[in-house]
Amino acid sequence: MSEPERRPSIPPAADAPAVRLARLRARLQGRLRSAAIQGREVIAPRVARLQRLQLRLPGGLRPWITLASLGFVLAALFQHGRQLLQFRIDLQGWLWLVLGVGVSLLSLVVNGAAWGVLMRWLGLRPRWEETVSLFIATNLRKFLPGGIWHLAGRIQALKGEQSPLPAPIGTTQALITVLLEPLLAAVAALALVTLGGWQGGLGALTLLPLMLLQPRWLGPLLARQERRKALELGLGDELAGERLAGVPSAPALPGFPWWPLLAELGFVLLRFAAFACCLWAFDLQLAIDWRTWLAGFALAWTAGLVVPGAPGGLGVFEAVLLLRLGGTLPEASLLAVALRYRLMVTLADLLGAALVQGDAWVLTRGKTRLGSQ
Repeated sequence: MSEPERRPSIPPAADAPAVRLARLRARLQGRLRSAAIQGREVIAPRVARLQRLQLRLPGGLRPWITLASLGFVLAALFQHGRQLLQFRIDLQGWLWLVLGVGVSLLSLVVNGAAWGVLMRWLGLRPRWEETVSLFIATNLRKFLPGGIWHLAGRIQALKGEQSPLPAPIGTTQALITVLLEPLLAAVAALALVTLGGWQGGLGALTLLPLMLLQPRWLGPLLARQERRKALELGLGDELAGERLAGVPSAPALPGFPWWPLLAELGFVLLRFAAFACCLWAFDLQLAIDWRTWLAGFALAWTAGLVVPGAPGGLGVFEAVLLLRLGGTLPEASLLAVALRYRLMVTLADLLGAALVQGDAWVLTRGKTRLGSQ
């Protein structure tokens, strides 16, 4: 009789960790799948209700969001009007506000330079002075109804003869270049919210958008945003033509956008520095911890940036700031700071656009004189 075939035995002690790891991985995958299914079951009906509401509302959902935010701020103004009139700013306070205007103007330059850093990261070669000038010149259009016309101006410039690049680029690449900049700014600002502490879990949640910047997630997100914005801006036919020509919907990304993200972080910190000047003007800098100020500002600024339909975040920033910090400070003081900050950055936007236009006029006049000689 032949002896039974012997199978090589694996020592239980060596096999146990691998088996436990495989079981743990399978258990985690199952829980993640069930959580994703439950999340879709909860979120999908709410998204559907929002879409139905958007179809029912005249003009869509965007103008109503703006009206609701402005209504909230106007109600606060009506409630605290007398207290606001009693605020007095001394000479030192006015100097802080003037400094805030200068810091806001500097933040615009840094924001334009951050856009140039993003272009370099995408493999483009921008001319820095023209890039910053284009960014500042189109910045005022964000206050137009719809909140997308500053993006439209930049896209048209990148595709035209006045492009700050060595040569005009296509619609797809222009859309990606323009749409990625505010996305990075929002992610950078949300990352600053974590400096305010746990905040009931908000500090951890605001770090999650950093995961979206991984190329495997960022590419599909940009492709979706690209299609949506192309329809809003009337570029759908041009985009379809590039698809037929074989242009991919989203270019291959060179990795995680560390340098553009850090540049946008510098821009957001300068915006907060301008906000801090308002706090010093009203002597509120020590009312709460600076980390709490920064977290509240970053959250409100991000909301003003990403909420659709709010031109320049008008009303949304102020409403979120009041809702976030109104429980720890007198609402009248917080409203006074928010309104002064709004006036300050708007003045900086106007000054920046005027300086760019004046510089262009001087250059054009100088070329005309040289040509006539």
